[in-house]
Amino acid sequence: MNIFSSVFNTILYQPLLNILVLFYQYIPGKDFGVAVILLTVLIKLLLYPLGSQALRAQKNLATLQPKIKEIEEKYKNEKEKQVQATLELYKKEKINPFSGCLPVLIQLPILIALYQLFWRGFKTEEITSNLYGFLLHPGVINTSFLGLFDLAQPNVYLAVIAGILQFIQSKTMPASPKTATGAKNQFGDMMQKQMLYFLPFFTVLILWNLPSALGLYWVTTIVFSIIQQYLIFRKKEKTV
Repeated sequence: MNIFSSVFNTILYQPLLNILVLFYQYIPGKDFGVAVILLTVLIKLLLYPLGSQALRAQKNLATLQPKIKEIEEKYKNEKEKQVQATLELYKKEKINPFSGCLPVLIQLPILIALYQLFWRGFKTEEITSNLYGFLLHPGVINTSFLGLFDLAQPNVYLAVIAGILQFIQSKTMPASPKTATGAKNQFGDMMQKQMLYFLPFFTVLILWNLPSALGLYWVTTIVFSIIQQYLIFRKKEKTV
C-alpha cells in the first residue's frame, strides 16, 4: 500500500501540486482560482486526442444504431449470432465501442489526485515536502478566486453551476437515431434519458460539501468538453 501511495504521489499528486504552484507564482495578481483554471486547461489539452477519439466513437456508435437494431431483429432468437454480427459491424466500420471508457479511466486518478490536493489544503509543510527543488516556495497561498469566495471552502453556487453545465453537456450529446421503421433503440434511449438527469444531480451532490476548487476544476472541464464536442461534431457533420 505504501508503494502504491508513493508511486501515485510521484506520478500525479506531486506534479499537479508543482504545476499549480508554478501557475500561482507567475500569473498576474497571484489568483489561486486562475491557477486552477490554467491547470485544468493544461490537463484537458494533454487529454484532447483521447477525448476527441472517444467523441468520434460515440458519434459513430449513434449513427450505427439503425444497423444494430436490424441485427437484433434479424437474430432475435440467436444471441450468439447477434453478438457476432454486431462485432463484425464494429470491425467493418473500424469502431471500438469501448474507446469512450479510456478517457474516463485516465481522468479518474487525476480527479482523485486533485481531490487530495484541494482537500489537504496548502499548508506550508505540505508544500515544502512536495515542492521540486528548482521552484521557489510561494509562502502562504491565498485560496480566494477573484476575491469572490474561498476555494478551500465548499460553494453551493459553484456546485449548482457545475450541475447545470453537466445537464447542458448531456443535452448536446448525439441522440440515438431512429431506425428505418421509425423505432428507437429503447435501451439506449432509456439510458440516455436517465443519465441526462442523474449526472447533473450526482455532480451537485458530490461537489456540495467539497472544496470549491474542485468545483471550479469541474466547471472548467465541462466548458472545455462542450467546446470540444461542438468542434468534433461540427467537423464530423461537414465531412459526411
